Amino acid sequence: MNENEEKIEEVAAPPPVEEEDFKDKYFRLLAEMENSRKRLQKEKHEMTRFAIENVISEVLTPIDTFESALGFTDQMNEETRNWAKGFGMILSQFKEILSNHNIVSFHSVGEMFDPHHHEAVEVEETDDHPEGTILKEFLKGYKSGDRIIRAARVKVARKKSENKE
Repeated sequence: MNENEEKIEEVAAPPPVEEEDFKDKYFRLLAEMENSRKRLQKEKHEMTRFAIENVISEVLTPIDTFESALGFTDQMNEETRNWAKGFGMILSQFKEILSNHNIVSFHSVGEMFDPHHHEAVEVEETDDHPEGTILKEFLKGYKSGDRIIRAARVKVARKKSENKE
């Protein structure tokens, strides 16, 4: 080989690339792809859960109506009680659906008012209970894990104000 041929081969040949650089880039790319896949899967799960919770929140009102109506079965005649048993079974199925999606009602009476869990619709001035205590629950609250699906509607105690007349 002459001197010119050697120079041509040097120019034409790519510079030596370390095998470690390729491995490092390959593993970083794999990790990035795996993280993207996990993030997308988590977002999809959250969107599905949010959609289910929205639909169920709309179903809670008819469930409340069923519970309220079935609370008067002792005042019904025998024929109406038989109908009420059927509606009670339907109510049980609705509650089972809520349970399957980890949606539970929470008890409020006697608890302290929390604006994240409760909606105050009435206030009663009293000295019998500490201020902020929930005296009555008008509408049940529901939650899924830590998320509130529907806040409970409640009556809250407040200290009696002194009238200075």
